[in-house]
Amino acid sequence: MTTATADEGLWSSEYVKEMVKQMRALDSYGTYDGWPNERVLAPYIVTKEQRREIPVIGDPDEVILSRVKAFYNGLAVLIEKESGLMASSVINITHEGFGRALITCGKLIVLDRTLRDVHRFGFESIGKMKDEADKLLSVALAIIGKYPEVAGL
Repeated sequence: MTTATADEGLWSSEYVKEMVKQMRALDSYGTYDGWPNERVLAPYIVTKEQRREIPVIGDPDEVILSRVKAFYNGLAVLIEKESGLMASSVINITHEGFGRALITCGKLIVLDRTLRDVHRFGFESIGKMKDEADKLLSVALAIIGKYPEVAGL
């Protein structure tokens, strides 16, 4: 498989498509109109060099907070598609960048993630972001499969 074919498969994956939708939904002024999907998701890419330049201690701004919320909302949408159950994300982050992300289905918590240093939130590449999302999605679906009666409440 060539890199171009792998990239094509990555950009046509359900999760990446959903993330593009989530980010475009945040764009109330139409700034992203006409932008390619790669540019829309570019803020999620934080290389090791870029991460080194970001101070260890910092407060996240509203743009970063909305990006974190979009990431977990995208997961919740995929959980809904896969399970057929309504999933909702709950994000609580302090002004210092610490908090928690929860995704629930019915009365069941299917994802519980502690968030730290949110002002440095990002991934090495879109592929790494998708891999992380796939891992979280499979765990959430396994929990739903184990406790379907609670997820259906």
